Amino acid sequence: MVIHAAAHTDTAGCEADPELAMRVNGEGTRQVALACRQSDAAMLYVSTNEVFDGQKEEAYLESDEPNPINAYGRSKLAGERHVLSMLRRFYIVRTAWLYAAGGNNFPAKVLQAAANKSELSLVTDEVASPTWARDLAQAIVRLIGRPTYGIYHLTNSGCCSRYQWAQRILELAGRGDVTLRAIVQADYDAPYRKPSHSELANQAAAALGIVLRPWQEALQEYFLTAPARAGR
Repeated sequence: MVIHAAAHTDTAGCEADPELAMRVNGEGTRQVALACRQSDAAMLYVSTNEVFDGQKEEAYLESDEPNPINAYGRSKLAGERHVLSMLRRFYIVRTAWLYAAGGNNFPAKVLQAAANKSELSLVTDEVASPTWARDLAQAIVRLIGRPTYGIYHLTNSGCCSRYQWAQRILELAGRGDVTLRAIVQADYDAPYRKPSHSELANQAAAALGIVLRPWQEALQEYFLTAPARAGR
């Protein structure tokens, strides 16, 4: 079993150099899939909620048709298609908004910004499911123990906007003194678009008894760990 979690995940970087994004996330994944096929190994490919366009008003099912709207999403979808076309024994695991202690992730960025500013601006029109990498890893361990191959959505349950996520991060960090201002993506002069609502519905894994806890509970435990406290 090969777990392929490596990726070029910088959305702005992918948009600035889509060829690099495709080489890493698309062609790189094809090479891993080829090695798995040659060695008769099963493969788990970690993909993303950003293979969807965010226009669906409900959570995306594993069977929904992807339609990425940025270079990062297109490159990750290319990786998915290589896995689908080259292997019989595979898991494609789509997840979203990953964070873990010590990483350059959203909670760390919010707290770093809060250390330097008294007011932060966060978008309300980008909605998904914050997912603690520890919970995802535990779910993956359970999943690969079963030879039920296919596409899976694994995120902490529930969803929120970036604004709501930042609000909870500041509360848990004891930074109620920081003011949050609600904005929308159009207020940013970003060279890329993010799906507005890309919550993932966990149907396939839930049928196997694999369900991740609510994102609020996971985030609270994350803040109770020593590495998370040290990062405040």
